[in-house]
Amino acid sequence: MRDRRSTPTGSGAIIALLILVGTIGGGLLGQPTIGLLSGLALGIIIALLIYLGERGK
Repeated sequence: MRDRRSTPTGSGAIIALLILVGTIGGGLLGQPTIGLLSGLALGIIIALLIYLGERGK
């Protein structure tokens, strides 16, 4: 039988934090939309890496 973890790690907070950081950083540079999209993309990539890392355990 597989030894599975009962509580998976959530990544929603990471995605939300990176969206905010990207928007603020982009706003300081005069491009808040690009900052939002880049923060969202980076958050999704990190969330996928966390998911794939836990899936392999």
